[in-house]
Amino acid sequence: MRPRSLDEIVGQEAVLAEGAPLRRSIEADDLRSVILWGPPGSGKTTLARVIAGRTKAAFIPFSAVTSGIKEVREVMQRAAAARRTTGRRTIVFVDEIHRFNKAQQDAFLPSVEDGTIVLIGATTENPSFEVNAALLSRSRVVRLERLSEEHLETLLRRALSDGERGLASSRARVDDDALHALAAASQGDARAALNALDLAVTTAPEDEGGRRHVDREHVRKTLQRTALYHDRAGEEHFNLISALHKSMRNSDPDATLYWLARMLEAGDDPLYVARRIVRFASEDVGLADPRALTLALAAKDAVHFVGRPEADLALAQAAVYAALAPKSNALYAAWGEVLGTIREGATDPVPLSIRNAVTGLMKAEGYGEGYAYAHDHADAITALQCLPDRLADRVFYRPTARGLEEELSRRIEAWRAARRKLSGG
Repeated sequence: MRPRSLDEIVGQEAVLAEGAPLRRSIEADDLRSVILWGPPGSGKTTLARVIAGRTKAAFIPFSAVTSGIKEVREVMQRAAAARRTTGRRTIVFVDEIHRFNKAQQDAFLPSVEDGTIVLIGATTENPSFEVNAALLSRSRVVRLERLSEEHLETLLRRALSDGERGLASSRARVDDDALHALAAASQGDARAALNALDLAVTTAPEDEGGRRHVDREHVRKTLQRTALYHDRAGEEHFNLISALHKSMRNSDPDATLYWLARMLEAGDDPLYVARRIVRFASEDVGLADPRALTLALAAKDAVHFVGRPEADLALAQAAVYAALAPKSNALYAAWGEVLGTIREGATDPVPLSIRNAVTGLMKAEGYGEGYAYAHDHADAITALQCLPDRLADRVFYRPTARGLEEELSRRIEAWRAARRKLSGG
């Protein structure tokens, strides 16, 4: 059921609509090097095959999974020979180009630069990270979007009515809600949707007339469970953790639970998730509610102690608590400012007054001179200056008026006022 023409391709209207630049270049057989970037089953290989069917250029497909540097060089030599002898262009389609290492990708560069080949690369991974910058700069990136459920239903109905390549000969009757369920379970992947339909039809019981009937319940039994699209080392992993982090930051418990469940159900490492919640508790909640960090660490311990799936609830508890906690990044900002100050050269010696005089010589040198023991003074406050002279009175931590930090802000202001009074100004 793979589409055989541009008009049969479903769901990529943004790049293949009438008059779109990519479509015009394909129809004019004047394609330049492109990187097709999109999720599984969005039509990358299909588009390449449609181009192969339309072009007058030689078309050479090969896979980065099974090919190495030797095969790449052989293809470049064939393309160069064809250009010298016939003047004919060569289009090279590389499926899963992200699986090629730097040296293999570099082998394409001279031929792309001098026009010997037109490169079409297909990848599910972000080209910014997986394709060499030099190759990327010489190619146009075309992003193919995940197919919607409506697009998938269109493809499924087309398969059911096609007698040549589809399932029309099976005379199957598939309920509308069964088609909805198949499309929903396929996560925008046309290949997965068609495979699921094929399985549902071929395993459906026949009635007395030999017709197969597929209803929603049969689809549920056939699919059992949706395998979530997720790559623990790829962009989707980082998209999901970004969604979780930003949902907690935006104090949205429902979105927090949803993205957390998406990560865990897809098989992400629960300890990685726990680490991110711990980080969030310090970075985004901070001292506005210190209990968020305690709960996050407890959830991490629960992952070690009971494992999944029992520890999922502990992670959910910590994540939702962090989402609902008052937010402050004051500590995070203060830490960054302190590090910046040190890296700019503020590495003065420790003031003598707060050094320990553990020997007679150190005492004679002035170590500890002028030190005031806080507990010997009212409210445990002294005029002692603890920062180096050039940083005297420098403020790094600026608490917000949210959560516990509202009280901490009052304390800090009271202590600063007391120190000013004790120091005579």
